[in-house]
Amino acid sequence: MRSRLLSLLTVLSGLAVGLAAGPLSEPAHAQAPGGPPPKVTVAKPVVRQIIEQDQYTGRFEAIDYVEVRARVTGYLEKINFVDGQTVKKGDVLFVIDRRPYKAALEQAQAAVASAKARQSFSQTDLERAQTLSRSGNISEQVTDQRRQASQTAQADVDSAQAALNNAQLNYDFSEVKAPINGRISRRLVTEGNIVSADQTMLTTIVSLDPIYFSYTVDEKAFLKYQSSLGIGMGQTQQGKGVPILIALSGEPKPTRKGTLDFVDNRVDNATGTILLRATVPNADLFIKPGLFGIVSMPATKSFEGVMIPDEAVAANQDKRIVYLLGPDNAIQQRDVVLGPKVDGYRVIQSGLKGDELVVVNGTSRVRPGVKVTPDTIELPPSKT
Repeated sequence: MRSRLLSLLTVLSGLAVGLAAGPLSEPAHAQAPGGPPPKVTVAKPVVRQIIEQDQYTGRFEAIDYVEVRARVTGYLEKINFVDGQTVKKGDVLFVIDRRPYKAALEQAQAAVASAKARQSFSQTDLERAQTLSRSGNISEQVTDQRRQASQTAQADVDSAQAALNNAQLNYDFSEVKAPINGRISRRLVTEGNIVSADQTMLTTIVSLDPIYFSYTVDEKAFLKYQSSLGIGMGQTQQGKGVPILIALSGEPKPTRKGTLDFVDNRVDNATGTILLRATVPNADLFIKPGLFGIVSMPATKSFEGVMIPDEAVAANQDKRIVYLLGPDNAIQQRDVVLGPKVDGYRVIQSGLKGDELVVVNGTSRVRPGVKVTPDTIELPPSKT
């Protein structure tokens, strides 16, 4: 019985070996030999004068912002604008009932006329007394009394004139005029309401052209800008300074030009940042205060930069490397230090001179020492 069992196990083992060596497996010598060298695209880096740009997020602000308030108390009689329209400085926006202030103005005018009449009479009376005093026909005391009366009358004229000026101001303030050029908001008070002097806010106005763009940079970046570009070192005027470009939300690249012309006078202790502000023309009034934007500002002076496409850069743990075409079409590896992007290319701060042939397409198929079939191309000056 045991011999039969052993024989059966031997047959089964032989059958298993036969199946393993059957048509599902191929002998080692039947595998396909190695293919031709991989094809890659190589090109020399773009070398030209560039200026590195840094980007920050900021917000647009109106240069002028005014809360329009009534300067006299009264009945709001008329509103002379459409909500949201553009207004000019001096345009009459609101009219407060002018009749009480007109009456007060006329009363003040009459008071001035009366005071001037009394002053004229007292002056004539004084001159008559001075003439009689020289001939001895009147005492010095009477002359002094008339001089005092003349001076009092002159003071009354001055007081009445001051009251007239105040009445004229109140009358003028009954017409609320636009203090600046800009776009007006909605009316906050409707006709028929009583408004209070210096308390009731009627509407707001913001200027739109030009407009400010404010953003903050960290202390390290600011020191770099101050050293390389002189930003924040001297006094600047509005519209005169470092040129910048701004992109609104959703725009693929910055196109709106501006001028960095203000740097705050201190670094914020809480955040370690400093405020920078640019003046941006807004002739089409497209930009509104409060909108976000991304500013691109120069980070360096013009220099000769070496640039390659991002696809040409590979990673080796924490290092960044590029593959170069060496002698006999063998691949070489080079460590590089990356900079920012300029015109669609990646700036190489160190590691390349600019005369090398860099693998720009097919980096996943090569390794150091591997021979390749190169296709040499010329990169355009700008990728964007």
